[in-house]
Amino acid sequence: MTEPLLSIRDLRTVFHTDEGLVRAVDGVSFDVGRGETVCLVGESGSGKTVTGESITRLIRTPPGEIAGGEIVFDGRDLTTLDEDELRELRGDRIAHVFQNPQGALNPVYTVGWQIVEAIQLHQDVTRAEARERGIDLLDRVGIPEATRRFDDYPHEFSGGMKQRVALAMALATNPDLLIADEPTTALDVTIQNQILGLLSELQAEFDMSILLITHDLGVVAEVADRVVVMYAGKVMERGGVFDVFERPSHPYTRALLDCLPGRGTGGARSIGGKLPSATDPPDGCRFHPRCEHAVDACRAGEQPPVYPVDGDDDHVVSCVHYEPGGDPSVVRGEEAVPTDGGRPVEGDTEEDDR
Repeated sequence: MTEPLLSIRDLRTVFHTDEGLVRAVDGVSFDVGRGETVCLVGESGSGKTVTGESITRLIRTPPGEIAGGEIVFDGRDLTTLDEDELRELRGDRIAHVFQNPQGALNPVYTVGWQIVEAIQLHQDVTRAEARERGIDLLDRVGIPEATRRFDDYPHEFSGGMKQRVALAMALATNPDLLIADEPTTALDVTIQNQILGLLSELQAEFDMSILLITHDLGVVAEVADRVVVMYAGKVMERGGVFDVFERPSHPYTRALLDCLPGRGTGGARSIGGKLPSATDPPDGCRFHPRCEHAVDACRAGEQPPVYPVDGDDDHVVSCVHYEPGGDPSVVRGEEAVPTDGGRPVEGDTEEDDR
């Protein structure tokens, strides 16, 4: 099996605040394969954005700090690189597209100038060659009359067109990994579908991996190969998109899916309660205060290790009901099944979460 392009192990990112230490990302592990789309999903405040920004150390330091773990990209641990080494990768082999394209575009420069700058920063080409490539990129992302619009300013573009420009800038250096943070949230449904279709087309064209950060499970179902469900800085469940949608195994995943129209009993519903304090999270499973299946074992100790679902090491869940001797039917609403084969997945043991 080929090594993943990106491998994150036990990542911990904290913020030092007047209220205390915020554990925004607390022991997160997952992989992104080459040419694969992996979606980080969860409510706002789950730690998805901080996870994405931690990869290339975009978090503001101070108060932010990567407190532990590994971020291995194409065989190199990014946590060991100095700023100059990281800058060579950032924007070149790893690119970001953010939720608010207006914030990513400088209002006093034309979009063409900004694309040319991005190209020349990482590639040894003339300004004329960079301009030609920039126009081609604008055309590929669907900007009409790309040659003429190349010299327009950001305020002359609509929200959807700004997002396309931001995508063109991110693709300027043919990145191996695109980290897209809620790239369609501010767009209407029609434009959102166009952007998602465009991402899929460009992914195939550039042989690119995508880490997509979103709270929209409809988007996840449409584009993801694999899904990582986060809650309060922890991974609750991860697996192939089909497995997670057809066999949701953590109570939080099931609750998220029940919020979709047509999925919940009696129609879509909301999840009761709210995210726990980031400075004083509860003992045991982070989700237990909102979980209808919580038992005493859920309320003590650390976050449970991840266990395979039905013996599948590629579909794992952090829930005490899946430990050896547990009864996952409590969560899944099925007849009780034996779980003697349940075991923590290698690399995600209780010791890793301490």
